[in-house]
Parts: sequence; C-alpha cells; structure tokens
Amino acid sequence: MQSLLKFWRRYRQTSGVQHELMSFGICLAIGVIVMPILIWLVGSSRLGPYANGGLFALWRDYVAALTHGSLAFWLVALGPYAALWMLRGARFWLRR
Repeated sequence: MQSLLKFWRRYRQTSGVQHELMSFGICLAIGVIVMPILIWLVGSSRLGPYANGGLFALWRDYVAALTHGSLAFWLVALGPYAALWMLRGARFWLRR
C-alpha cells in the first residue's frame, strides 16, 4: 500500500510527456487486466458461462487476440485511455 501511495504522489507531480506516458501505461494496464474481468463478470451473469472455460480462459483468448492485432480487442484495451481523454475534454468544456 505504501508503494502505491508513493507511485500516486509521483504520478501527480509529473507533467508533460512523462505524465502522459504514465497515464497511457495505467490506462493500458486497466484495459488489459481489468476490462476482461468486467467483460467476464457481465457476460457470465447475462449470457451464462464462457464457452472456452472460465475467467483465465477468457483472458488468455483476449491476450491472444491482442497479439494477433484484432481491432475490436485493441479498442477494448485502449478504451480506458479514450475515456480519460473524454473526461479531460468534458472538464475543459465545463470550465469554459
């Protein structure tokens, strides 16, 4: 927990390209780790169990599709970064 707080303080103190690269890395990690979990949770509750297995089977298939360059899976992986830019744009628009 201490290192997470230290990382957050460092992230908040950076600016410019370094801050944007850290933002991109965090959003990409969320897109690759958290998004498949959310997809599996919603899908298993609404559609039933995943045909190829459980959560780890879905994550393995997700990563395999990313490495093969599937556009749909890359859009899911980069979705948190796009959401961050939309939030930034909304904040900018509301401040004006």
